[in-house]
Amino acid sequence: MLFFRQESISAPELQAFAQQFGTLEPHPTAPMHQDAPLLFPIYRGTNSKPNAVEQVSRENIWHNDTTYAAAPARGAVLACELCPPTGGDTLWANMAMAWQRLPDVVKERIDGLYAKHSVEQYFGAQMPRSKRHAYARRLPAAEHPVVVTHPETAEKVLFVNQPFTTHFANYFDFDSVRFGQDFAGSGALLDYLKSQPQHPELQVRLKWRPGTVALWDNLLTQHYAVSDYGNAPRKMLRATLKGEPLS
Repeated sequence: MLFFRQESISAPELQAFAQQFGTLEPHPTAPMHQDAPLLFPIYRGTNSKPNAVEQVSRENIWHNDTTYAAAPARGAVLACELCPPTGGDTLWANMAMAWQRLPDVVKERIDGLYAKHSVEQYFGAQMPRSKRHAYARRLPAAEHPVVVTHPETAEKVLFVNQPFTTHFANYFDFDSVRFGQDFAGSGALLDYLKSQPQHPELQVRLKWRPGTVALWDNLLTQHYAVSDYGNAPRKMLRATLKGEPLS
């Protein structure tokens, strides 16, 4: 995590800054900024800009960005244009530390497991059925290791999250499932793993101010946008760093 305070930076300048860290990719479904086409405007409680995305959903759920893609985002840059007078913080959790703190028996159990990640159950949930199915066909589910090895640090990182991870892909084998009832344990195990970023010992919390910029590693961390500011306006600009397929 890197936080920068009191930055006076335009949207094109923010895009140019983010491009120093890698290739940027647009949001797969939402409109982008009219002056910086690789920036995603996340605006709440205001329609003051014609290119703003006034979304119904909020990100008050622990997640990594775009894990439903074959190549999840490598990182992100987020800048605050306007924030509520109170509330609207963002939290990040260290998922390498989450893996380290797991009991050994759990580490052994999840070693070699893969999980499916889908956009349909989260972003598609509010769509009519036919539109949701078309959305899922355009963005098919991806499969990733439950524990990934960080490409720079070689740390082991727990890589499942609440909105996008749906199920283990290779849990049902003869070693894991002796009787049909044993298969129910996969859901409990996945829920347990998804709950790990909720531990405060793993977290850092940022109180936004206009001009604050955050840069983070999307493989190493999960984040949570606290939705505690009602309908107060909040304007953020996000750049997403393109990632590589995970093995």
